[in-house]
Amino acid sequence: MNQEEILQLFKESNALLTGHFKLTSGRHSDVYYEKFTLLRQPAICTRICHQMAEDFKKTGAVTVVGPTTGGIIIAYDVARYLGIEAIYAEPGETGRVFKRGFSLEKGQKVVIVDDVLTTGRSIFEVIDLVKSYEADILGIYLMLDRSNGKVKFDYPFHALATVAADSWEPENCPLCADGMELTQRGSRKF
Repeated sequence: MNQEEILQLFKESNALLTGHFKLTSGRHSDVYYEKFTLLRQPAICTRICHQMAEDFKKTGAVTVVGPTTGGIIIAYDVARYLGIEAIYAEPGETGRVFKRGFSLEKGQKVVIVDDVLTTGRSIFEVIDLVKSYEADILGIYLMLDRSNGKVKFDYPFHALATVAADSWEPENCPLCADGMELTQRGSRKF
C-alpha cells in the first residue's frame, strides 16, 4: 500500500474534510483527516495495520505501544498481525501513563504507533513514558504525517502517507480573520 492508496482511502471514505477546524494540538487548519471514519471500518483499518506491521516485522519488537484513542485500535491490530502484545498509553496528570496493569521492562523492545501526526505531542508523550521504563524504542510508525516531515524524532520514523496540511496558531489563523465558523475535532480538552 503506497501513499496514494492511503490518501485515496481518506477521500473515498469521506475522512478528508475541509472547513475551519480546531485540531487536537489547539492549532487551526482548513483540512482535517478524520481518522475515525477509517478506523470504524475494519476492512479498511486492517489493510492499513497490516501494511504497518509488514513495515516493521523484522525489528524484533515484542510490544506495540499506542496512545489513546485511535492508537489503541492501531496498536491492537498491528500487534495481532505480528503475534505480539499491544499496550496503551492514556492521559495522566502530566503526559501519558500506563494503566490497567500495563508496564514495560528495562530493555524491552517496543514500537510506537499512532494515527495522524500534526505536532507530535501524543507521540512525544508516549516516547517519554516508554523511556521512563528504560525500554528500547525501535521505531515510530504512523498512518498519516500531516506535518510534511517537519516533526522530527530521535528514532526511526515512518508514515504510510505524508502531506503538507497548513495549520496556524489561533491568533494567526486567516480563517478566524475571515470570520469563518470554527469546528473542534479531536479528543483533547482545551
